Amino acid sequence: MIQTAARRRPQLALISTRIVALLAILGPGFITANVDNDPGGILTYSNAGAQYGYTLLWTLIPTTIALIVIQEMAARMGAVTGKGLSDLIREEFGLRATFFTMLVLGCADFGNIVAEFAGLASGMGIFGVSKFIVVPAGALLVWGLIVRGRYKPVEKILIVASLIYFAYPISAFLAKPDWHLAIKSTFVPTLSSQPGYLAVIVGLIGTTITPWMQFYLQAAVVERGVDARHYPLCRLDVILGCIVTDVIAFFIVVACAAKIYHPGHPELKDVAEAAVALAPVAGKFAALLFAIGLINASLLSAAILPLATSYNICEGLGFESGIDKRFSEAPIFYWLYTLLIGGGALCVLLIPSGFLLRFILYSQMANGILLPFVLVYMLLLVNRPRLMGAFKNRRWQNVIAWTTAVTMIVLALAWLYTGLTGSAS
Repeated sequence: MIQTAARRRPQLALISTRIVALLAILGPGFITANVDNDPGGILTYSNAGAQYGYTLLWTLIPTTIALIVIQEMAARMGAVTGKGLSDLIREEFGLRATFFTMLVLGCADFGNIVAEFAGLASGMGIFGVSKFIVVPAGALLVWGLIVRGRYKPVEKILIVASLIYFAYPISAFLAKPDWHLAIKSTFVPTLSSQPGYLAVIVGLIGTTITPWMQFYLQAAVVERGVDARHYPLCRLDVILGCIVTDVIAFFIVVACAAKIYHPGHPELKDVAEAAVALAPVAGKFAALLFAIGLINASLLSAAILPLATSYNICEGLGFESGIDKRFSEAPIFYWLYTLLIGGGALCVLLIPSGFLLRFILYSQMANGILLPFVLVYMLLLVNRPRLMGAFKNRRWQNVIAWTTAVTMIVLALAWLYTGLTGSAS
């Protein structure tokens, strides 16, 4: 037994070293991708499973590929140029283009921030906690974390919070799905011409690839001090984050498909409905894990989205920004962050639910308008030798990236069309 224990020690040490090495590379890419699984994303994935069962799982593969391509470009530009995306747009395309982009992005982001606090109120509502208690408390918590913190400690807290998303795979296993059908549906597309089916596909891809992600990721890479020499590790962080976030999405769809789906199931209006619906059929523990995932997602997104918006606007307009700076060194950055959090929380407390849902819908439409612009800006910038040198896109990368951009333009137009005409209903 002593010899066996002695043989195990080097193996355990090797495993520990690998785990430490893996955690060491986690950073902006992992956080950005996982924050995208916010309450709006969870609601979209839950609806996909509740309304169409396993049949939409195949969309997650092309979505993951597109997400990796776009996120990798943003991270590479940050590492090579040492500048955020807003900075580059202002320097290369002028203040007018930057102002328009920041205006639409700011409006869309504010709607998303409102959605995060609405998700927090909804998740805690499952446990009988009033929104008038939990929303102000959540706002103060995320405000204090960012304003009083520094980048590296804050990043570690956000990484730990991202790991709580693994509550969803456990919840999915407790739901006892048909794994054979789920795996088959992931790799064998099911096509339909129904307007509702198309709308859900548009929603699935649109909720996974949003404009704020590219701005925040590039700014975070710059603030972390990543340069071209250290970029390979940053790229691994980005790829891992994109894969993990869509794996989590897979399990959310599977859980709802297994226990909530039936032909003609109505659209979920509130993400907490999914957790409540799981309880009688999958057990209270599965529903509890689903709710915990929602609350964590709401807090994590409520911290990051206002931060991303503050980065974007301050960079674009030439103001100091960064959570490693003191309040007195970047007052506009911190006041903007404070106003976004306070305004988002106040909207949830004061606006009736019916108007709130419409407000959130319009913010998603603004995302759809802005995303094609952001993708084109990124592709023009990443192909400029003066900026990127040897790190500019190769031909095969441009083929994939432009195909992704055109696809996203078509999907954005489809999203706008279904939103304006009401054909999703």
